[in-house]
Amino acid sequence: MVRYLAMFTTPDDPEAFDKHYREVHLPLIRSLPGLRRVTLSRSPVPVRGEAYYLVTALEWDDMTALKEAFASPAGVATGDDVANLAGPDQVRSMIFETEDVEL
Repeated sequence: MVRYLAMFTTPDDPEAFDKHYREVHLPLIRSLPGLRRVTLSRSPVPVRGEAYYLVTALEWDDMTALKEAFASPAGVATGDDVANLAGPDQVRSMIFETEDVEL
């Protein structure tokens, strides 16, 4: 499994951000090929540092599927739309592969 995280700081206009995210950005995310799961957190509690306003996690089967998704027209449109939500200093993202560990 591979996961893409997008972490947004508190927007200048939370109401406009939420409306755009719900009506425009989330439908773009849903159109990403091979996407297995989307989770949102609006109440992350920081252990250190400042809290994020919204954290979104997207999951694919593997890195190849993620790369193909973001290279697709839907992926390009989704990436381009981030600028409509937040400036470059208002969003952080990361990609990481996961593995299950037995307890």
